[in-house]
Amino acid sequence: MKAVAFTHSKPVTDFEALLDLELAVPLPRHHDLLVEIKAVSVNPVDTKIRLGGEPLGEPRVLGFDAAGIVRAIGPEAQNFAVGDEVFYAGVPNRPGTNAEFHLVDHRIVGHKPKTLSFAEAAALPLTSLTAWEMLFDRFRIPRDVGARGTLLIVGGAGGVGSIAIQLAAKLTGLTIVATASRPETAQWCRELGAHHVINHHADMAAQFTSLGLAAPEYIFCVTNQRTHFKKLTELLAPEGAIGIIEASTGTVDISTLIRKCGTLHTEYMFARGVLHTSTMAEQHLVLEAVAHLVDNGTLKTTVTGNYGVINAANLKRAHAAIEAGSVRGKIVLEGF
Repeated sequence: MKAVAFTHSKPVTDFEALLDLELAVPLPRHHDLLVEIKAVSVNPVDTKIRLGGEPLGEPRVLGFDAAGIVRAIGPEAQNFAVGDEVFYAGVPNRPGTNAEFHLVDHRIVGHKPKTLSFAEAAALPLTSLTAWEMLFDRFRIPRDVGARGTLLIVGGAGGVGSIAIQLAAKLTGLTIVATASRPETAQWCRELGAHHVINHHADMAAQFTSLGLAAPEYIFCVTNQRTHFKKLTELLAPEGAIGIIEASTGTVDISTLIRKCGTLHTEYMFARGVLHTSTMAEQHLVLEAVAHLVDNGTLKTTVTGNYGVINAANLKRAHAAIEAGSVRGKIVLEGF
């Protein structure tokens, strides 16, 4: 099968940063589904792993988000049949989705939204799971349009922010304030459902105060948490909650958070799949719910760029765009 992999951590401008390879088609075991990959999307985690500097004994196939068709089923797999169209985000301790065929545990897979193409569906799993788990599992925000309060999403125009805005706007009654730094990304956030947009490169506290809102009970910091963390703890309402998704080097000052009796929530979407937690199958249920919400018109895909077929050259273009920090929504690739 065709696949795209890397063998050494190299800058994206290097010819060998990603390589086109031929690999053997894997065989499903236990809880596995063998999926024929039709489309993938690219996430910041792909670039971080590629640049991680870890020595590799063999080529590593990257890629997490995928949409495709089930072609074979392991003996312990459930919920799916050969021929089913699916979408999901894989795990970092198994080969990735940038290949013609891919093995994935059925407990983290959902049926693809019927109203979306494979490419449109591939943009959704990782970011939908991350946003859903933070809002509804970590923050425990009620999925109730009668719920009141304010949610600040720092980094609203990226992949996770784009879904978090939609979920909060459609499934809760929260007032949503998103941050964006360019006119086009600010407009994107408004189109997705943000009530207000402020610039995270300026004084966020002053901008937030000018909106005339009470301090936010929830702050979801999707990006650059170390840069923003102290200011966010100052802005947070007493007994409020801050959520982060990035692994941070160094330390952050939590003294203000403690004085406010605030809570800090972490979200690592891969935890359930990597650690085989008792709640692992919740990801199947979340993806099924997301597919339903897409098909009934509540949510929309966040694709903003299709970079063509899945090969090393196009994936390097996608990695370069993500590393430049200017991507709005999600980049997808489809077909081999």
